Amino acid sequence: MSPILDIKNLYKSYGTTEILKDINVSIEPGDFLVLVGPSGCGKSTLLNCIAGLEPITGGSINIGGKDMTHVSPKDRDIAMVFQSYALYPTMTVAKNITFGMKVRGVDQATQDRKLAQVAQQLQIEPLLNRRPGQLSGGQRQRVAMGRALVRDPKLFLFDEPLSNLDAKLRVEMRTEIKSLHHNLGASMVYVTHDQIEAMTLATKIVVMKGGVIQQIGSPAEIYNRPANLFVADFMGSPAMNLIPAKAHRADEGTRIEITRKSGEPIVLTDTKNRDLPEDVILGVRPEDIADPDLRGAEAAQAAECLIDMVEPAGADTFAVMQLGGKHVTARLHAETTAKPGQPKRLSFDLGKVSYFAPETGLRLN
Repeated sequence: MSPILDIKNLYKSYGTTEILKDINVSIEPGDFLVLVGPSGCGKSTLLNCIAGLEPITGGSINIGGKDMTHVSPKDRDIAMVFQSYALYPTMTVAKNITFGMKVRGVDQATQDRKLAQVAQQLQIEPLLNRRPGQLSGGQRQRVAMGRALVRDPKLFLFDEPLSNLDAKLRVEMRTEIKSLHHNLGASMVYVTHDQIEAMTLATKIVVMKGGVIQQIGSPAEIYNRPANLFVADFMGSPAMNLIPAKAHRADEGTRIEITRKSGEPIVLTDTKNRDLPEDVILGVRPEDIADPDLRGAEAAQAAECLIDMVEPAGADTFAVMQLGGKHVTARLHAETTAKPGQPKRLSFDLGKVSYFAPETGLRLN
């Protein structure tokens, strides 16, 4: 099966300023690709290049097996949902959704059938005779999605569609978009700066920084095996703890030494990763530091840590301490006995840790 979207060696420059550098991405039919990264990383520019709204400086873009590099946006067989909704204020919801079909000369019966279908999918049937000014932000976003859905395109493009919504509505709309993707089997490219959106929606994630792809992979790959320090720090909430440490070979494995605020260093033994340089950055997710009495992981090892701060968060409690000169967060159970200013024995799951080179930031294991 050929990719529905295939981008090869794409460059984009404004004058002498390079915005996108050697972008190579492809997705299969039915994939949900999320482009994620901080503001200014080039993700929206890349989406605009795919849509044909921005000319590219070099490389190629294939959609549905056809070279679309220099093809007009209207002929690329795509539908785009914008952050700003971009609805016609004087038209009703029904006319906003069917306007594109009317312009393309689609017959009235087909317009009515597709309108009824998407109105039911998006649960906006009672809104069809209203105008955009009479709708909430979430309702307007549903209408913008409906206008894209009636196109039945090869590729859907979403440019931060939820960033104008409040937190609760964002979660609801995220669920709806995920459900739509599942029900339609459509191919989607979605831009966001929110790594939670990326993790929950994507079948494939592209993490970007400074116009360069840092890593491409499934949500599980990105989360569990980040390619470098940037991805490790950016993907995850709370972020992965990145702790300077020393690694020493020993008969039983590798001894990992982590300095504490006071007292002797913490010493852990990693039996899995044996070929590490002396200076490493130890990457450990907050959920992999736990109360020993509540963890049964085989590779877990306990060490005493001085707790600086405790943050109750419902089902979880976050405990913050200083290790290796860095603030380190542990995600503990609500019933933890951890208290600020007191030592607490905590368990580190070395079966799930990552190691990075301090000089290059690249993953070592």
